[in-house]
Amino acid sequence: MPAPTRDRFLDLLRAAIRAGTLVKLTLGKHRGTDATLRNLFVRPVALKSGPHFAFVWRHATRDVTKNLAADAALAALEPLLGADFLDAHLFTATQSAQFETQPDGRARLKVGQAPDPISPKVRTHDRAKSHLIPADAPWLRALGVTNDRGQPREGMADKYRQIQKFAELLSHLLAEADLPVDRPLSVSDMGSGKGYLTFAVAALLGDRATIHGVEARAELVDLCNRVARDNNFAHLSFTAGRIASFEIANREPEIVNPPDVLIALHACDTATDDALAKGIATGAKLLVVAPCCQKELRPQLTAPPVLADALRHGIFQERTAEFVTDALRAMLLEWAGYKTKVFEFISTEHTAKNLMIAGIKSHPPGDPTQAARLREFAMFYGIRTQQLAAHLGFSLGQFP
Repeated sequence: MPAPTRDRFLDLLRAAIRAGTLVKLTLGKHRGTDATLRNLFVRPVALKSGPHFAFVWRHATRDVTKNLAADAALAALEPLLGADFLDAHLFTATQSAQFETQPDGRARLKVGQAPDPISPKVRTHDRAKSHLIPADAPWLRALGVTNDRGQPREGMADKYRQIQKFAELLSHLLAEADLPVDRPLSVSDMGSGKGYLTFAVAALLGDRATIHGVEARAELVDLCNRVARDNNFAHLSFTAGRIASFEIANREPEIVNPPDVLIALHACDTATDDALAKGIATGAKLLVVAPCCQKELRPQLTAPPVLADALRHGIFQERTAEFVTDALRAMLLEWAGYKTKVFEFISTEHTAKNLMIAGIKSHPPGDPTQAARLREFAMFYGIRTQQLAAHLGFSLGQFP
């Protein structure tokens, strides 16, 4: 490969790391010896020991993360450029650069200016949780979460903890997803309710995102729009509508991009499936849902012989139906091209609605092995139909 082209890209990379202006580095078109490795993502991160860089090695079925100081980060990256990875995208506060290497060794470098100045998005691992959303934020007070002293109001301590936990989780998911950095993100919150967590997203991202909430109750839409105006959230708006019938492509005129991130928190029963389907259909890079009231599958649930005695009890039927519903959702997301994570959103001490499913777009959809496992899982529990599967045109199979 022409050494000067590679050296020019390395000079840009070194300068960005030394000056603290690196926003993101993505390496792709892997040609190394590990056939499972797909990409390498590098972002700045702040630790107690000082500025570091988070390396996320994305494999077919897992991620490996490591934090390196500046010199170690450069030493790790230099031998990979044009060798193990044939494509590199560098984004800094003021410019972007792409370094491409052909299999025959030819290389080219494209450098351009960022459309707007971009601030490096530094993730901070070692920090108090309350630092993400300041307790004295005026919008928290306007929504009735905190009082004039920045303390949770009576009965709102759990909600305040939920807001902080959500902001923490979302910050990590945003850093992991392959999101655009050359324009503001587009975020849709389907079923935004009173907007507690929608406002948390707006506060977390600032002018780096345009955020739109959809809520069926017009009085809550009016309230949230008023609070957004009063607190100078210029990039946050709310619309009245139901998830199932709302057309993301025909949203407010100022929202020109389909969602990069789609959120649906505590959307009841199959409304979660409706939201996920809309995010998948519009190509969202990150999907984040916290399901509740999973009722659809309980009437279909047929106890396999080994579980028949246990599932005679109503409480076990209810919990099994919830498990099967959300397990199917996670498996369908994997089939649709998303690396999926399922984890506890917040302790059951604070809320029973504590499960979160996150999907990060990462691979081509339609894997036949995943499809077979999905159908086998559904058949085991006697599930013939499910809302997300129907939206995706995925047949769960035929039953006798």
